Amino acid sequence: MGRLSWMQIHVLLACALLGALLLSLSVGSFYFPPEEIFRFVRHGLGIAPVAPEEGLDLNVFVTLRLPRVLLCGVTGATLGLSGALMQGLFRNPIVEPGLAGTSSGAALGASLMFVFGNTALAFTSPLGTAAVPVMAFLGGFLATLLVYRIATLFGHTDVLALLLAGIAVNALCNAGTGFLSYIARDPQARNITFWNLGTFTTADWRGSLLVTAIFVPCLVFILRRGKDLNALMLGEDDAAYIGFDPDRLVFRLLVLNTLIVSVATAMVGVIAFVGLIVPHMMRLLRSSDYRFLLPASALSGALLMEAIDVVARLVIRPAELPVGIITALIGAPIFLWILLAYRRRIAS
Repeated sequence: MGRLSWMQIHVLLACALLGALLLSLSVGSFYFPPEEIFRFVRHGLGIAPVAPEEGLDLNVFVTLRLPRVLLCGVTGATLGLSGALMQGLFRNPIVEPGLAGTSSGAALGASLMFVFGNTALAFTSPLGTAAVPVMAFLGGFLATLLVYRIATLFGHTDVLALLLAGIAVNALCNAGTGFLSYIARDPQARNITFWNLGTFTTADWRGSLLVTAIFVPCLVFILRRGKDLNALMLGEDDAAYIGFDPDRLVFRLLVLNTLIVSVATAMVGVIAFVGLIVPHMMRLLRSSDYRFLLPASALSGALLMEAIDVVARLVIRPAELPVGIITALIGAPIFLWILLAYRRRIAS
């Protein structure tokens, strides 16, 4: 792999992702052979007819399988891209997106809706079914904004303060979610627990298209900041010396990171460790240059998430295992290995 160019690695990751998408479209409670998938796609384009007896299969494929696969891929790309972005902003390879309070804040916002509902929170009544994702986004955004404001109280972004504030805000949000679980009735408590484990079983076209519509323009903007993130790795003073405002860059990218992670988390729940391990694996594969790392992390994040979702559907069939359990089982040992390697490098 060391002889391959950045573009070749990106193309290989994209090809692997296409294969994972095809596999994910095929397996599940309903099995769709590849030729049937291509026929359904051609039918959607108005090219090929579908037999009447295939009506049920077509309906399951269009209304359940397609939006789930789309949401899974975009969520994985979001978490992978966000992990690389946050590690660049914090200049620390053991940072992951939830550290800034985004995921825990989103969980607290969603838990408020699960426990109190639209009747208690009158301002959410006009939102209807969109109330949970909106509250999750607000919770994630406010938590991240609080972390950022604490870290910039003296007019300069202090990375250590940002990390410590993230730990404190995460603790507060987790305490709030725990309290809501304690006072909730059984169905509400199950909703909170299930949402905190992360799942794609509730995917629909509304949520999938919303996450995609938010992610794509943010992706375009973030990919153009690869050179700036490389400069930021030198330190904020050196970055300012070569011609751009590091505080402004950090604020903009934090807002975009919060937006994409909060919206994705609002739709699928909390999924840990993907944003940590994916960028690190890409660094080991080829380079720490953010012009390579950002698109590679997005592609490999989507690839990993599609693979994990396939495992989640098959491991305890006909039931499904929450994807957050699988990512924790995979990610926690890898995180410990990354942490030990990082400490060993610092000590030497």
